[in-house]
Amino acid sequence: MKEWTKTLDLDPLRAQALIAGRCVLVTGAGGSIGGELCRQIAPWGPRRLVVLDHSENGALSTHQALCHRHPEVESVIAIGSVRDRVRMEHLLRRHRPELIIHAAAHKHLPLMEEAPEEAVKNNVGGTLVMADLAGEIGCEHFVFISTDKAVNPSCVMGRTKRLGERMVSAMSQRHPGTRYLSVRFGNVLGSAGSVVPLFRQQIALGGPVQVTHPEVTRYFMTIPEAAGLVLAACTMARGGEIFVLDMGEPIPIVRLAEQLIRLSGLQPYRDIGIVFTGLRPGEKLHEELYTHDCPLKDTDHPRIKALWDSPADGEALLRAAAELCRLAQQGRVEKMQRRLKDLCTLQPAAHRTAGETALL
Repeated sequence: MKEWTKTLDLDPLRAQALIAGRCVLVTGAGGSIGGELCRQIAPWGPRRLVVLDHSENGALSTHQALCHRHPEVESVIAIGSVRDRVRMEHLLRRHRPELIIHAAAHKHLPLMEEAPEEAVKNNVGGTLVMADLAGEIGCEHFVFISTDKAVNPSCVMGRTKRLGERMVSAMSQRHPGTRYLSVRFGNVLGSAGSVVPLFRQQIALGGPVQVTHPEVTRYFMTIPEAAGLVLAACTMARGGEIFVLDMGEPIPIVRLAEQLIRLSGLQPYRDIGIVFTGLRPGEKLHEELYTHDCPLKDTDHPRIKALWDSPADGEALLRAAAELCRLAQQGRVEKMQRRLKDLCTLQPAAHRTAGETALL
């Protein structure tokens, strides 16, 4: 068995086979995870690295960092929305990437509860566009970035990510020449919108630090770990898997808040208060990494597990997802919400009722 380091270093032979001399395209490349993915991909010598984002400033920042650190790599900025099939098809046919990592998404849980149709347009519609085009152009690997909030989802963002996982697995049936896989993350320390920068800002302002509930826990990983998992999973993929990082035990958020206060040279509850604001709509006390009906299986990496959860009728699921996006475009939000929830809670085909089958 290959010896792996605890920092998820890549097997050089596998990494070279995956990346060296090839075109790699990263969506959401101007964000925290997408940018780190680009930085970890560049040393392996891709023929071209396409930095795709709808934010010109984010894409430019990643591109400039790549040009500075790896001038030998051709870095190309591509501005556009993953929702725009015409623009995405133009880019993919122009660059012909062999590896696509789809990190672009709306991820902010409370904001997506307020604008669920935008979550569906971007996280479902954008994933449909990118995954389908990947198969059409003959891309070798397509990677969907998911989240632990996709497990038994209680929020709009989590449901769109769960449906995204199922759609990506379904694409393996439509385009068997492409290896489709998903990777589930916990919370990423230090990423844009994560709790750590928010707590630091609250501490700098003199407090109080706001925690939703005294018992709430979350799984955490660092940005380099998250990017390393994606690339390590790519090298092991056979197609259709959902890969999950072993992130250890979940961390109580109140303990994290206390530690950050102490690291600032202050004492919690004396110098900086901690207040509990209550769980927000769609939030859970505790997240999960998998469900017991889809148990994790070992891979040849000691910190990466895998599961398979392919829909029996992939084309029916993809048609239902496309209809969901049409409901979002039409502003039929209540019906869209019901359909989204239904599509995330369907049982495996062997246990599905006639009514559930009719949903597809």
